Amino acid sequence: MRHKLCATAALAAAVAAMPAAAQTDAHAGHDMAGMMDMPGMAQPDQAMPDRPGMAALMHDGVSGTSRLPAAGPPMAGLHVMAGDWMLMAHGYGWGVYTDQGGPRGRDEGFVESMAMLMAARPVGDGGKLQLRAMFSAEPLMGDRGYPNLFATGETAGGRALIDRQHPHDLFMELSARLDLPVAPGLTGFLYVAPVGEPALGPSAFMHRPSARLNPDAPITHHWFDSTHIAFGVMTAGLSGRHWQAEASVFTGREPDEDRWDIERPRFDSWSLRATWLPDEHWSASLSYGRIESPEVLHVGEDEGRLVASIAYAAPGFTATAGWSRKQRIPGRALQAGFVEGNWAIRPRHNLFGRVELVDNDELFPEGDPLHGRPFTVGKATLGYAYELPLGRAAALALGGAGSAYAKPDRLDAAYGRTPLSFSLFAKLTLGQPAGLR
Repeated sequence: MRHKLCATAALAAAVAAMPAAAQTDAHAGHDMAGMMDMPGMAQPDQAMPDRPGMAALMHDGVSGTSRLPAAGPPMAGLHVMAGDWMLMAHGYGWGVYTDQGGPRGRDEGFVESMAMLMAARPVGDGGKLQLRAMFSAEPLMGDRGYPNLFATGETAGGRALIDRQHPHDLFMELSARLDLPVAPGLTGFLYVAPVGEPALGPSAFMHRPSARLNPDAPITHHWFDSTHIAFGVMTAGLSGRHWQAEASVFTGREPDEDRWDIERPRFDSWSLRATWLPDEHWSASLSYGRIESPEVLHVGEDEGRLVASIAYAAPGFTATAGWSRKQRIPGRALQAGFVEGNWAIRPRHNLFGRVELVDNDELFPEGDPLHGRPFTVGKATLGYAYELPLGRAAALALGGAGSAYAKPDRLDAAYGRTPLSFSLFAKLTLGQPAGLR
């Protein structure tokens, strides 16, 4: 109970800070050049100073140290200058009703959320210090999370979650990053986080512009970005105008069922990632991680994860594609892939979608004859969202999405022959997306 009270107070403090930022947002326009060194704030059509973190071809991927194309939409948020400090508040809350089809499906309402506070300032001759804190109220939904057909990963009550998406922890990120110039056109950086994201895979799905209006977590989440909440991360890297190379040590075990606390860091796993940005529209990365015993139900089973991803951004359109191969050690290799995108067909009107294919051997619990058997399943989602501004400080998106699935006939008894799912949602975002400004 003491952990829950402390955690709730921390989240309340983060949310309470947001209205204060909103009051000063109207006076921050002349500081836009400073803002562009913040996650998601790079603008390809504006001049940028030649100093760390301000290369015109990329911007930070919001969580961890990943990079996104600069032509992508700036992250919605509220900003204010306080002396040398650039302060930002960002966040959202989803209200979602979903009806997941088939015998295993459920209809349920739930709330997803995230709040982020960040502060950055210049350091020395051309350096930059960045502090970041990210929180979620999702532990309030309970340890079983919400229905998501064919999704697996983590546990509730000591049992594997199947056909459900687990809630995220209260503490999603607590980090500090220091960037320093080491040579003309070359920047070195160090990222340290009691809670953070190592250099492995693409940006986590909730931070990708290509998925910003999709209410469903990917069923491929635990192949690509399940390490986005790791309790103990250190990353060091170098970045130039067209590339970034980095290495991380981190804790491999996925978060436990106590979503309110900060777990003990172990630094027992490692990863490497290389990112290439040929121009402001494209970003491609290749990463490999050796993860020690990530799953509590598979103690002693490590994982080698190889991930390739590519992101594209242009005004009004963003897309991401990825492929992953995770090798159980000891055990089999399982592959997954996805393509997703968001298209602003007109101001305020958005189409979005995602197609996924994954080899999954966790669709049946222990004791079932099909437990441990791998099956290749797919999911295709298409949706629409209408966005409208709420003053200068917020925006509301209203929309819905439908999903269809591909699976072997052998799964008909469990999932039905042609399960279909749909979701309706309202998403409240702090600040306004680029298309509404």
